Amino acid sequence: MEFSVKSGNPEKQRSGCVVVGVFESRRLSNAARHLDKASEGFLSGLLRRGDMEGKLGQALLLTNVPNVLCDRVLLIGCGRERDFDERAYRKAVEAMSARLGESGATEAVSYLTDLNVKGRDPIWRVREAALLVGSGLYRFDRLKSKQDNERRPLRRLIFNVPSRRELTPGDAALQAARAIVAGTNLTRDLGNLPPNICTPSYLGEQGLQLAQDYERIETEVLGPKEMEELGMGALLGVARGSREEPRLVVMRYQGGRPDEKPVVLVGKGITFDSGGISIKPAAAMDEMKYDMCGAASVFGTLKAVAELELPINVVGVVPSCENLPDGNALKPGDIVTSMSGQTIEILNTDAEGRLILCDALTYAERFEPAAVIDIATLTGACVIALGHVAHGLLGNHSPLINELLAASRSSGDRAWELPLWDEYGESLSSNFADMANVGGRAAGTITAASFLSRFTKAYQWAHLDIAGTAWKTGDAKGATGRPVPLLTQFLLDRVARANG
Repeated sequence: MEFSVKSGNPEKQRSGCVVVGVFESRRLSNAARHLDKASEGFLSGLLRRGDMEGKLGQALLLTNVPNVLCDRVLLIGCGRERDFDERAYRKAVEAMSARLGESGATEAVSYLTDLNVKGRDPIWRVREAALLVGSGLYRFDRLKSKQDNERRPLRRLIFNVPSRRELTPGDAALQAARAIVAGTNLTRDLGNLPPNICTPSYLGEQGLQLAQDYERIETEVLGPKEMEELGMGALLGVARGSREEPRLVVMRYQGGRPDEKPVVLVGKGITFDSGGISIKPAAAMDEMKYDMCGAASVFGTLKAVAELELPINVVGVVPSCENLPDGNALKPGDIVTSMSGQTIEILNTDAEGRLILCDALTYAERFEPAAVIDIATLTGACVIALGHVAHGLLGNHSPLINELLAASRSSGDRAWELPLWDEYGESLSSNFADMANVGGRAAGTITAASFLSRFTKAYQWAHLDIAGTAWKTGDAKGATGRPVPLLTQFLLDRVARANG
């Protein structure tokens, strides 16, 4: 899909389709009024006859509209004008995207970006529209014997801005959107791949591929021998039950000064999670291929950063293995020694993500990071707490938490802070080791983060629990690509602050 921006009147657009908004009750937007005037009341006549009310998400495709240069006019319902906020804008753009895909037009000009959205400027509207359309075009059909090919797919979408002075920042917004879409789609591809293809070794290969594709990225892939030398007993303990060798994928993006401290992103990469000896129920176990979506989001964010050539240093660390039952697998009651030297009593082998993350978080110390953010499909408790809307966010540094919350609001990729008080960590006590790998049933998301916090004393750290947001189930089953938009926005914001 090719995106661009322009500024001009809708009735003068020689295009396959022009998209304008209609508010309840049958109120034409400014761009729609231009078309209505040029067509001598054609649009308002249709609305008076009841062809469209303007309810949010409605769509009406028109052909042969008099006195305009475009082949089609697409009316999109925007709901009540006074209630037209970010959520309504996104729904209107999604409705536009879906209807354009069926319209037969190969090119369109959208005037939805002219609509006033509370608290948002035209540049945000352009970027958000490109992100939504780009995401909506995603398909994962590479493993099907026959792929669905659209008869006449939409190839070019132009977003109108109110004046010519917004053209340059509009182009910059589209550049950011393209990069985020590319990163998000990589994350979705990795998440959607079956676990017999997307193994720890495969993730290592993807890290090396990123280094081939982008000269600012260097990748190192560590195997079990190197992990043994580093003392990564927790990660290696989880990997013991699988015939697939574990990998630690380390990707360095060097966009800033050589002496600039990097932001380190650590992504949980369990490419399949059966629960181990504490085996999961059979229902929906196939979805445990998504237990590496934290790792996938690190790959996707690095791709977005490299596409944008951001002047910042970022390191991606991906610990990856499978969690399977086997005669050699971890057992409840086993004790492992982490890279930090702290010992861990295994009470539940299905709480394995924190075990591979703790060694990766200790490994991250060597980069003397400006900040460390780990991303993990860590706890079902997060789904109970926040559903499938927001990531759980916890950490040991309030300014870092606030940065991520601000990026969440700006990107629309929502996160919500949960407390990380010392009292929550008391449930991790063990009679036989420095800590247990699980607490009680209560506050499971927080106690999991409390476990991780014991390995992050050396730096500013935040934890994103994406168990409820990384993939969808049912008819829409598939990886979402989150939180690549949030993480990319966080890094963009850091660059903007550094540049004054």
